[in-house]
Amino acid sequence: MADRDDAALDDPVRESLRGHHAHLARRLGRTATYPPEVSTFSTVSADPDAAEWADLARLLGRGELADMFSSPATPPPDWEPVFVLEGLQMVWSGSGETGPGAADPGIVELGADSVPEMLDLVARTRPGPFWPRTRELGSYLGVRDDGVLVAMAGERLRPRGWTEISTVCTAPEARGRGHAARLIRALATRVMARNDHPFLHVAEANTRAIALYERLGFETRRHVTFRGFRVP
Repeated sequence: MADRDDAALDDPVRESLRGHHAHLARRLGRTATYPPEVSTFSTVSADPDAAEWADLARLLGRGELADMFSSPATPPPDWEPVFVLEGLQMVWSGSGETGPGAADPGIVELGADSVPEMLDLVARTRPGPFWPRTRELGSYLGVRDDGVLVAMAGERLRPRGWTEISTVCTAPEARGRGHAARLIRALATRVMARNDHPFLHVAEANTRAIALYERLGFETRRHVTFRGFRVP
């Protein structure tokens, strides 16, 4: 970790949209966002003025959600707050149980034909936002039981030199079998094979997930606040 530049993690949405995800970016002025069926994450500059917020409003559309992720920028007063969630940004420390290893034959690649199952699993487990085209952000892996998708995880934000592991979820009837740990290890192996470094975000109240991530070798880099607003 000591020799890796982590500055890109300070604004991972902006860094992703002007880098690895540039082909998915919708832009107006200094604002940017993803297509809504991919992600609702939006980004503004470090010190946006009224004109910049107006650009973001035009880009998203009246009444739409401006998911500002971990951006500290505060929109004008007429932007209605929708949610606030305290969280942690965690990075792999280079130790723990996560790291390059043998391929896990029980893990499968999830393609476009798996999207209906992925959406159903997300609806039942609520790991965070996932839309019909979210899988276009990176690789998604799953575990099946008698052909039924019971666990999955994937790659989301891709700031320079880093890949976020996200949407880690397991169906209630399949919990306690180590599926989440297996999927995180498999994704981390892929990430490091291309010389990227794994990181993730987690709700601060989700102590069970935090304990798992720490066991796998992740450590907290910083506290973050996730916020969403309704475009007036």
